[in-house]
Amino acid sequence: MGGIIMKKRILSLLILAGLVLTVFVGCSKEPATEVVEAEPVDVKKVFVSPQWVMSVITGGQEESNKYLIIEASKERLKDSSYAKEGHIPGALYLNIKDIEDPIYWTLKSPEKMEETLLELGITKDTVVILYGSDVSGVARVATGLIWAGVDKVKVLDGGLEAWTKAGYELETTANNPSPATDFGAEVPARPELILPIEDVRNKLAEEDTNFRLVSIRSYEEFTGETSGYSFIAKAGEPKGAVWGKAGSEYVKEDGSLISLDEMKELWADLDFTIDDEISFYSGRSWNASIPFLIMYENGYTNMTIYDGGWYRWQLNNEFEVQVGDPASGDVTYTTVKELPNDKAAK
Repeated sequence: MGGIIMKKRILSLLILAGLVLTVFVGCSKEPATEVVEAEPVDVKKVFVSPQWVMSVITGGQEESNKYLIIEASKERLKDSSYAKEGHIPGALYLNIKDIEDPIYWTLKSPEKMEETLLELGITKDTVVILYGSDVSGVARVATGLIWAGVDKVKVLDGGLEAWTKAGYELETTANNPSPATDFGAEVPARPELILPIEDVRNKLAEEDTNFRLVSIRSYEEFTGETSGYSFIAKAGEPKGAVWGKAGSEYVKEDGSLISLDEMKELWADLDFTIDDEISFYSGRSWNASIPFLIMYENGYTNMTIYDGGWYRWQLNNEFEVQVGDPASGDVTYTTVKELPNDKAAK
C-alpha cells in the first residue's frame, strides 16, 4: 500500500514539474538568467554592444517586451555558422538573398518585402537585432528593414566574436519564426532612403554641385581594373561618381565599425564631405549600407542608397561610365556598351 502511495506522490510531482516547465517555455521573453544591466540606447542607434543585447534578452530594457534576434547570412542554412557553430540564444536565421530581388539585386518590391517580414514575425514595432559574419550583408538587411518601416533596427557591433568574447554562450537548436499578419504600416514607410536609378542619372546629368554619388568599393574596382565580381564582366563606374573608400576601411580588426569621427577622418582627402547630399552605392549595395548606417544613427538625413549599384548600372548599354580616377585626371569617359568584357574577378 505504501508503495502505491509513494508512486502516486512521485507521479504528482512529475506532473507538477511538467506544468512548471510548460509555463517557463511558453514565456519565451522571460529572463533565463539574472538581468544584465546596460545603458538604454536611442531609437535610431544602430550598432549596439553585446551587453546591451544580453540586457534585452534578460529583460533589462524597454525593448525586451517585443524583440527578435536574427542571424543574417549569405550562405544557405545548412552551410551557415548558424547551423554549424551555433547562434545567439533565440536567434532566427535569414538568408540575405531573401530580402533582395534576384534580377537586379535591389531590395524586394514593397509587397514581397512585407511578405518576407511577416513570415519572420517582424512588424513595425518589433525590435530587430541583427548580426552575422559579413557585416556588409548585415548592414544591407538593416538598411532594408529601416526603409521598410521597422522603427528599431539594431546590429550587434562586432558580431558573434564580440558576443563570445563578452563571455556569452551560443545555442545549437534551430528556432522557428512565429509569422505575423499585420506589419502595422505601409511598406516602405521610409521610401526617401532609397534613390532610384533614374533619379541618380538625372542628378548626375544636372551636375548638381551639392550631390555626390559615392562609391564604396575598392580602388581597383573604382578605377575599372576589375569588376570585383566573377559574374560581372564589365568594370567602371557611373560617370560623375567619386570614391568613398572600400567597405573594409569602415571595419576595425575586431569586426566592429569605426565611429563617425573616424569616418570623417577617412574622408578627409576625398572629393566630398559629410554635409553634401550623398548617395552611397557599391557593387550590389551591401558595402554602401555601412557608411549610410553610421550617418543614420548619428542623426543625418542628407544621405541615400543608390540601390543596385554597379551591377544594375552596367546592364544598360547607353549609360555613361568612367574608367579611371577623375580626381587624378587619368580617366576615360564612355558608355557601358563600349566597355570590354574581360574584367570579371578571377
